[in-house]
Amino acid sequence: MEPDETGLLPVPVSALEHYIYCPRQCALIHVEQVFEENIWTLRGRRVHDKAHDGPTETQNGVRVERGLPLWSERLGLTGMADVVEFDGDVPFPVEYKHGKRKEGLFNDVQLCAQALCLEEMLGVEVGRGAIYHHSSRRRRVVEFTPELRALTEKTVADVREMLTKQEVPPPVNDERCEECSLWDACLPEREHLPKQEELYTAILPSP
Repeated sequence: MEPDETGLLPVPVSALEHYIYCPRQCALIHVEQVFEENIWTLRGRRVHDKAHDGPTETQNGVRVERGLPLWSERLGLTGMADVVEFDGDVPFPVEYKHGKRKEGLFNDVQLCAQALCLEEMLGVEVGRGAIYHHSSRRRRVVEFTPELRALTEKTVADVREMLTKQEVPPPVNDERCEECSLWDACLPEREHLPKQEELYTAILPSP
């Protein structure tokens, strides 16, 4: 990946969610180009494909755009919104997730990045958006506070630094690994096994 005409290395909006959740996962996908499917990624793909499908429509006076391309020249972001609802000229991004709500800000940061792109593209302030959890069929409204905006912009810079340096952080080997599709590529437990020289030291007698 090369810098664009602004001189910034482009950062995919989706990479921000990966980075906040697990920097190593982000690096394996966006630096090493590793991606493996499991039941969770397949379900997520199906939910996203369903959200993207279909024409522009109007529901109760609200225009609904699906699969809307996004970009920010200021931040060097590129991506796509699952759904953007327009009540008049004000956009309201909606990100679809297949599972139930999880603790953490990784989904909120991804959604906030979409809002920052929409603000630059359309020249209007985007104050709120929503995460739609497919398993519960419910929305969770996200306010784009100054703190969330600052965290999002910092994450963009952190991901860009990682992509520029082509760094892959060490594995964490915690509860985040249990449902990760990249378990076999990451090998989180291997990092915590005794190193070969430590095994030799334990087995061989002292001189």
